[in-house]
Amino acid sequence: MSGWRMWVPLLLFAGFLGVAGYQLSQPKNEFIESRMVGRDLPYFDLRAATADRPGIASAQFRDGQPRLLNIWASWCVPCIAEAPYLERLKEQGAPIVGVAIRDRPEDVARFLERHGNPYVAIGADDLSEVQFAIGSSGVPETFVIDGEGRITYQHIGDIRESDVPVLLEQLREAGA
Repeated sequence: MSGWRMWVPLLLFAGFLGVAGYQLSQPKNEFIESRMVGRDLPYFDLRAATADRPGIASAQFRDGQPRLLNIWASWCVPCIAEAPYLERLKEQGAPIVGVAIRDRPEDVARFLERHGNPYVAIGADDLSEVQFAIGSSGVPETFVIDGEGRITYQHIGDIRESDVPVLLEQLREAGA
């Protein structure tokens, strides 16, 4: 009776190794499908995150003009890395609206002064309520919003050079 008790942990460990080995042998899928793509933006009305840009409200996204909605923070290191590519998107005509997550106005202003300000408006999401309501799990994240306020595309992580043409194409498609 006591002999089988000795084998149970070993069998459980072997089972764990088998499951882990199987999972590691499966092809990697880097695409994360968002449940919010195809849905309307939830209602929000955010105060301005900095003195030189207005705040934002969900109603502003229903004016017929597609936009990029960038979720970011001054304390976010990958947000620094994506800053030049947001500038490039702006230079190529992409209107970009920002949502600053859990940030102070002076920190937002300092970040924008150092790394550029591609935003037409920046809302302050002090409690990450908008961030979670639109399905963002972290910063940075960028959404393409069509002119009717519907999310048409979600880019998770920082924007890199190879992402610029993809986002511009998604923005064009959202306006078609």
